[in-house]
Amino acid sequence: FRKGFGADEVQAIEMAKAAEAAGAAAVAVHGRTREQYYSGKADWEIIAKVKDTVSIPVIGNGDIFTPEDAKNMMEQTNCDGVMIGRGAQGNPWIFHQILHYFETGELLPDLSVKEQIEVIKEQILLSVEWIDEVRGLLHMRRHMASMFKGLPHFRDLRIRMLQAPTIDVLWEVFDEIEKRYSDDYNLIISD
Repeated sequence: FRKGFGADEVQAIEMAKAAEAAGAAAVAVHGRTREQYYSGKADWEIIAKVKDTVSIPVIGNGDIFTPEDAKNMMEQTNCDGVMIGRGAQGNPWIFHQILHYFETGELLPDLSVKEQIEVIKEQILLSVEWIDEVRGLLHMRRHMASMFKGLPHFRDLRIRMLQAPTIDVLWEVFDEIEKRYSDDYNLIISD
């Protein structure tokens, strides 16, 4: 649940207490109100207050875009884990990067364009297997739209990628992307 509905309606603590009393095993708290949607900065302090109030695990959510963000949230709120939403859009490898950072203290480099293509191809194949080719590709468009942020002169390939009617056509576009952008270009994550 979110911090509350609006700035004057912060109910996260009451909601967490009610969830705990009803037998919830854990709660996830997003540090923004519904009214804020995704604007402004997430209030991590409310997550800390919820953590101080209940005895069940608290998972923090909001403004996690890097491994450092995940660590900072856990340190600042004492939450038991983090939940990632928008930070994974176009960056599904963030989970691996965070786990590696927590285990080693080292930041992994951004994926090369070739590595990004390998990841998205795997996701597309799973989507198509789960649904079917037409709907699987449609489902993946929103994810593909977030891929390859920061690449210069990418608009034409992005349009072709998002309009590809079949996997074969999409794979051809990915081949062109890989040819155009050498491994020197890495994904640039931006808000």
